[in-house]
Amino acid sequence: MRRIDIFDTTLRDGEQTAGVNLNTAEKLEIAKQLERFGVDVMEAGFPAASPGDLDAVRQIASTIKTSSVTGLARSVKSDIDHAWEALKVAECPRLHVFIATSPIHMTHKLKQTPEQVVETAVQTITYAKKYFPIVQWSAEDAFRSDPAFLAHIVEQAIKAGASVINIPDTVGYATPQEYGALFRYLKINVPNIAEAKLSAHCHNDLGMAVANTLAAIENGADQVEGTINGIGERAGNAALEEVGVALYTRQDFYKNIGTNLKLNEIKRTSQLVSKLTGMQIQANKAVVGKNAFAHESGIHQDGVLKEPTTYEIITPELIGEASNNLVMGKHSGRHAFNDRAKSMGFELDQETLNNAFKEFKKLADRKKEITEEDIWTILTNQQLKDTKAAIYELETVEVQYETAHTPKATVRVKKPNGEIVEETVEGAGSVEAIFNALEKAIEGKVHVLDYRVSSIGKGRDALAESVINLTFNDEELRGRDSAQDVLEASAKAYLNAINRILLQNHMKKLIKASV
Repeated sequence: MRRIDIFDTTLRDGEQTAGVNLNTAEKLEIAKQLERFGVDVMEAGFPAASPGDLDAVRQIASTIKTSSVTGLARSVKSDIDHAWEALKVAECPRLHVFIATSPIHMTHKLKQTPEQVVETAVQTITYAKKYFPIVQWSAEDAFRSDPAFLAHIVEQAIKAGASVINIPDTVGYATPQEYGALFRYLKINVPNIAEAKLSAHCHNDLGMAVANTLAAIENGADQVEGTINGIGERAGNAALEEVGVALYTRQDFYKNIGTNLKLNEIKRTSQLVSKLTGMQIQANKAVVGKNAFAHESGIHQDGVLKEPTTYEIITPELIGEASNNLVMGKHSGRHAFNDRAKSMGFELDQETLNNAFKEFKKLADRKKEITEEDIWTILTNQQLKDTKAAIYELETVEVQYETAHTPKATVRVKKPNGEIVEETVEGAGSVEAIFNALEKAIEGKVHVLDYRVSSIGKGRDALAESVINLTFNDEELRGRDSAQDVLEASAKAYLNAINRILLQNHMKKLIKASV
């Protein structure tokens, strides 16, 4: 069996998605789930980017045991030093170092000749090997590079000590036929290519990231890189769950090719990343979209009822969406709740579980039936309660609304010093009135960039989840929260964003003071 290494970059390339900003505790939760998912390598961040990034990478490196943890570095010694500081606690520290190799990048960005780029690459790889047993080298914008030059610099990178060579389609320009041909070319024209693994890193600007990734595997790639749900800059990266399921489902074509991924962890991994990043999954997305197993056409429904394989090439159970007939409601006990939490993959201590059960009971008093999505939201919120330690706390929110009159909102907020403030402000709509009142209650300048609310689960009594993107004192961050009332959820999400910025700044001060 030929094993393809899965390199996950959700916490680095994925976090570069516009509006996504994860704190350390959230990154740790995602990292632990990626480990359960079975990724071989996880890129925990860019340690040189900030003290906060360095600290997050260090904490992940000291926590994760069965997946290899790596960090990104430019071809600069100081970047490598920062990466070593963060990763030296890892079980097997490894580095991902890159430099651009396309004419357009070398000329306009690096302002270096091809010879200078080769020299820089060799020097930095040699330096990195003093610390890291495994060095992965990336040729940024490899697909738009001259193939002969690319083969030459790859050969020199391997000689310098790189044991993984990454060939990125950085701007998502390749087609599957062209990208696969580039891997074949390197296999033939790099004399020492057998001494290193070739890796594929594809972006989705033309919608071909997964197809290009599979083409690379067909042509010699032994490692592929991507993100959960395909998140990332611009149109995103190759979606790893799609790659894993494609290799499994088409075993007739990808004979004796597999991964170490636990496919039944896909749903949970996808949901966690979606919730913590605030990036909704489009309904018709392959594998994890809510319509992936929906059949509306009468012909399709009839066929699926008679024989599922008529229209389903992937079963819900494969990705961890197995049905559970245990209905949860207000009469459900602690034991049933505990069993459901375990079956959903949550590992909670007794105190956290008790707090989650209390929240479950509160919701059960207001809802006839609790959905799995409701339970998932409750458990996740409790699991991450430390990250949601309120600096501003919402006491109450009240809205006065009539069709012919301007809406008015009153909010009561507890400030960081414990003081309770109450503000009443009008707005063009109920939500704007709430936001205007909250802005008066807090100390700082706020500008709302984007806002949305969606239901969790089904029915008129479904929980509402609100996601808001805003700037607070010119710092941008995304906040989210849920409640049964959409207006309450909106107010809580607004304060969550403010609190995350303040908490992030507080952590930066602590890290700076400890250095």
